[in-house]
Amino acid sequence: MTMQDYHEFLKEILIDGKTLQKRISELGVEISRDYKERDLHLICILRGGVLFLADLIRHITIPHTMDFMAVSSYGSGARQSTGHIRITYDLQSAIEDREVLLVEDIVDSGYTIASVLEMLEIRRPRSLRVCALLNKAERREVMVPIDYCGFTIPDKFVFGYGLDMDEYYRNLPFIGTVDLSRYQSPS
Repeated sequence: MTMQDYHEFLKEILIDGKTLQKRISELGVEISRDYKERDLHLICILRGGVLFLADLIRHITIPHTMDFMAVSSYGSGARQSTGHIRITYDLQSAIEDREVLLVEDIVDSGYTIASVLEMLEIRRPRSLRVCALLNKAERREVMVPIDYCGFTIPDKFVFGYGLDMDEYYRNLPFIGTVDLSRYQSPS
């Protein structure tokens, strides 16, 4: 099976690589300042948040630890969250009495991040905050705090830089929008 070249369905580059990296650097500076002399523990939501986390930690200048969590809120082939999540990979370390910063690629309806925050609060962290690369505020159905926001974007289907199209194209160095009329799903 040959995958479709993304140029065939790329509608526009919403955020180019240079702009992404500049903002991520700024976020790293803000986080370093705010968590100075505190025990910062980052939790990355897999898989979309991996590229963001990898670049972000290069700009966090204070000592920190990290862990990963994977949750599923999309059914197979779905383009919208179902609103019901399940943990597919849980944390490997305790977060009780820790300063936790949740690192997420995109906050859309808010259901997923609200559920994750609720699950993590039960584990009694000292603090629990959110750092999201993308905030799709127009689509919000559940109000959730975003303490560090990379970009607020319009209600468009996006891919690249960790965000996928049917699990592909996460490796692209930019955030692009999709022309769904020209996209052919590999399934």
